[in-house]
Amino acid sequence: MARLPRLYAPGLPQLVQANFIQPLAAPSQPAPADILNQLATWLGESAQRHRVSVHGWLLANDRILLLATPADEEGLPRLMQTLGRNLAARLRGGRVFAGRYRSALLEPGAWVLPALVWLETYPVRSGASQDPDSWPWSSASSHTGNTTAAPAQWQSDHADYWACGNTPFDRQANYRKRLQDGLSREESQRIDQAVSGQWALGGPSFIASLAHTASRRVAPGQRGRPRKKPAAPAGADTDTPPAITPAPPAGNGNGPGPGAGSSSAS
Repeated sequence: MARLPRLYAPGLPQLVQANFIQPLAAPSQPAPADILNQLATWLGESAQRHRVSVHGWLLANDRILLLATPADEEGLPRLMQTLGRNLAARLRGGRVFAGRYRSALLEPGAWVLPALVWLETYPVRSGASQDPDSWPWSSASSHTGNTTAAPAQWQSDHADYWACGNTPFDRQANYRKRLQDGLSREESQRIDQAVSGQWALGGPSFIASLAHTASRRVAPGQRGRPRKKPAAPAGADTDTPPAITPAPPAGNGNGPGPGAGSSSAS
């Protein structure tokens, strides 16, 4: 089965997931701070070089999660390729990602903040941390204000995050509550399915609007085979043409018609 082309639409954010072939550390071992710190540095450098606005990010032992808006169709693929090559050289190994990264287009105003919560709560879901904003390799602490360090210079908060409040304190407090409340089961499932299937996530009008701007179709097609035409009634011969009734002979009907006196085809 041919793999899908990369999903892209101008100016729209994407939720990205790239899994490592092997975890950077065993579950019983502490997180490899030196590798994750280096990976964060590479992420910032690559994002600026390839013109990708990173709104949210998380580096874990087994994956990379990003919420980002690329300036063009090649931005995200090049960023992820750079991270993979740098990490492979750092680990002195071969390929580091388990296949291609997966991504979903997000509808602004509806799914950007849920996707950010989904991303930043991954350390809690995976058991790596008790609180989302206590994981050091994540944008969560900058969004909740639970840090004394300034946000990474290459991090660019999305407009939906800015809409959480009129002041930095209001934004952080409102988003902190959203992060603590988490997502509903339906929201989590929809995000999981969109990323796994590499589709767009949004309402019907948003999906319809992408028909002429996205790089490919943005929603799965209808399942099953096309409907077959109704079968013909039993005994009907659909291949036999309809019978043609011959025209009556010319004349008065009592004698042969014109030309009857000749038997030659000449």
